[in-house]
Amino acid sequence: MRVKCVICDKIEELVDDTLQAKRLRNRPIHTHMCNECHDRITDRTKERIATGSFRFYRSSRSIEDDF
Repeated sequence: MRVKCVICDKIEELVDDTLQAKRLRNRPIHTHMCNECHDRITDRTKERIATGSFRFYRSSRSIEDDF
């Protein structure tokens, strides 16, 4: 299955039998993001959280304790 990253428009190939490929086929609202973009966003978010001036709104208290 060919997929396109929503951020950088990079085209990748996913194995048809994976859970991610099934989700993309059955639920069109799900989008694909390549590993490079995902890692870049994760690193920058962690940097912003480390500054102390970034307010990170979390969805529930249990997730907050784990983070």
